[in-house]
Amino acid sequence: MGWLQRLSDGLAKTRQTLRTSLDRITGRGIDPPALDEIEATLIQADLGVRTVARLMDRLRAAGSELAGPEGSRRMTAILQESIRETLAACEGESFDEMVAQGPRPFVVLAVGVNGVGKTTTLAKLAQRQKQAGRVPLLVAADTFRAAAIEQLEIWGQRIGVEVIRHQAGADPSAVVFDGLAAARARGTDVVLIDTAGRLHTKTNLMDELRKMKRVAAREIPGAPHDVLLTLDATVGQNALSLARQFHEAVGVTGIALTKLDGTARGGIVVAIADELKIPVRLIGVGEAAEDLQDFHPTEYVDALFEVRT
Repeated sequence: MGWLQRLSDGLAKTRQTLRTSLDRITGRGIDPPALDEIEATLIQADLGVRTVARLMDRLRAAGSELAGPEGSRRMTAILQESIRETLAACEGESFDEMVAQGPRPFVVLAVGVNGVGKTTTLAKLAQRQKQAGRVPLLVAADTFRAAAIEQLEIWGQRIGVEVIRHQAGADPSAVVFDGLAAARARGTDVVLIDTAGRLHTKTNLMDELRKMKRVAAREIPGAPHDVLLTLDATVGQNALSLARQFHEAVGVTGIALTKLDGTARGGIVVAIADELKIPVRLIGVGEAAEDLQDFHPTEYVDALFEVRT
């Protein structure tokens, strides 16, 4: 199955939410009750209240364009165009482009709460870099959980990528220091740093992340070159709140959104882009390595509004 088909399948739940409302009003014209229904549907899909308000302003401004039996078709076209423009406005370089054009070693600090797929995302990125002919290095700086270190080591063995680690409970910044020293000594192209994500000690977590950033910058000028936040799409608006917290603390530069295949809230991509202006670089719609791909607004919007055949 190709990527576009996997993306379409992954967004099926979100698309069905939108399609159900659109089907109900097809042919009857777009009247105020129909617009209210569409507004509720967009909010349900987690596009975000602010984003939805802007979309509805654009629909209401269309006025007579939405009249008659073709009104629902025109409304769908306006929604597609508006969402595509929103996403394109903060579209950044792809992850691979950043690595290819960036310094050596290119340092990625991966952040996010536990359970969102952060470690797995990092391992998949390491695998992609290796397949592209680059030399990646994984750094197990989530020392709070022994299981996190073991998970990264298992991934490293599976994909043939070295992992720098300390014992559980060690200072994460010391692991970062050793990882960057190893990267310089071995001619590594990409350093991928896994970090802890325990929100119940949020202040400590953010202080820890800031310290790791300082250590990375001291050892390699400009590092980290990407602060990549992994978010779980199934939590909807909570993902937007988490993104805001991490961005305020450590300056997130890119987002990887996982588990789009398990949610009817796939509109959260739009809310994040619109409200935080942080590029969504990667999206995941499954467990396999090929299910994590670069995010492209046009592909996403086409999958979100796929026409039934």
